[in-house]
Amino acid sequence: MTLKECYERFGGDYEDVFSRLRTEGRIEKFIVRFLDDDSYDRLCECLASNDAEGAFRAAHTLKGIAQNFSFTKLFLSAEEITEVLRPGTGDPGADFEALLANVTSDYERVRKAIQTYIDEKQ
Repeated sequence: MTLKECYERFGGDYEDVFSRLRTEGRIEKFIVRFLDDDSYDRLCECLASNDAEGAFRAAHTLKGIAQNFSFTKLFLSAEEITEVLRPGTGDPGADFEALLANVTSDYERVRKAIQTYIDEKQ
């Protein structure tokens, strides 16, 4: 699988990330590091413990990472939950389970595609 095919699998924008990072080596370096990021895990933990502030920070971090690496689908679902959690303007009555399910689906798709890319490259 090529890096471009990896991006296609998870609904990312390869051309966008390439325009910023300029080499496949840089893109690969950073997306592999994504596998070690704990923002998603912190989001889940904070939501489970009703820590709205922590959940907002974790969602906002995940959104930023997804945006920087052009993980488009994950960015959109992370953005949605971030805005619902945003202090002062969020929606405390929102269906957090459904929002988190969307983030989880997109997050797992990205992780799986990156891991497959790594495994096939070895």
